[in-house]
Amino acid sequence: MLTVTTLASGSSGNAALVSCGDTHILLDAGVSARRITTGLRALGVPPEKLTAILVTHEHHDHINGLAVLTKKVRVPIVSSGPTCRQICYKVPFVDELVRQQEPGTGVWLGELWVESFATPHDAASSVGYSIAGDGRRMVLCTDLGYVTPEVKAAVRGCDLLICEANHDEDWVRSGPYPYQLKQRILGDRGHLSNEAGAELAALGVESGARTVVLAHLSAENNTPARARQVVSRRLAAMGCDPERDISLTVAPRSELGPTYRLERERAAGAVVQKEAALC
Repeated sequence: MLTVTTLASGSSGNAALVSCGDTHILLDAGVSARRITTGLRALGVPPEKLTAILVTHEHHDHINGLAVLTKKVRVPIVSSGPTCRQICYKVPFVDELVRQQEPGTGVWLGELWVESFATPHDAASSVGYSIAGDGRRMVLCTDLGYVTPEVKAAVRGCDLLICEANHDEDWVRSGPYPYQLKQRILGDRGHLSNEAGAELAALGVESGARTVVLAHLSAENNTPARARQVVSRRLAAMGCDPERDISLTVAPRSELGPTYRLERERAAGAVVQKEAALC
């Protein structure tokens, strides 16, 4: 069974755990090592049982806990080549741990098949991840300024989508941020707005996703209620009832989210049922 749990999600820090059998992969380590290890233990995963840490990019809210965590747990750190070089520059004593995986390639990590795909963001070489195990697949797609063909290809056909819905565009424009920061957020190498995230969520649902988790919300320029409202409205417009047809949730900013359990497809005659359950 493939399981997915967010440990934290937001502009101040990001981390998630993806597991299948005895394989446990940490997606980003953007909060303190203490919070990460506490979260892992709450999920029944001792930190030393981690198979690997996948890093989307080198910004602080995605690698903040790496230095302390890798002192305690010498586990491979996987990312794109330019991001690996940035990590080695920013985090001491991890040179021997980094493993390069270029965007568009796949690798087996234990029982999980991991593919990375390039995302447009103001980082050295930002990526998202598609992770498959036990017949199911999840996609992490945050920190991108717009949706590229590569992103669309990665999202199509996934069972669970962690989808960025970072901000309300009007709130950013009318808010107190300096002009340059506003331009960064709204630009092609910034973050997806609620509306842009809604379009990506719609693509995922249209192609089979039955679990959508909205993530990386701005604390200043968004709210969980606002993000969910915008995405719900878009899904309803395509004939999907977010209260009945799928699971649509918002990842908590600073605490464990629910664990999403993606069960193997079950064939009953000519009918294949896809089930996603929360615990």
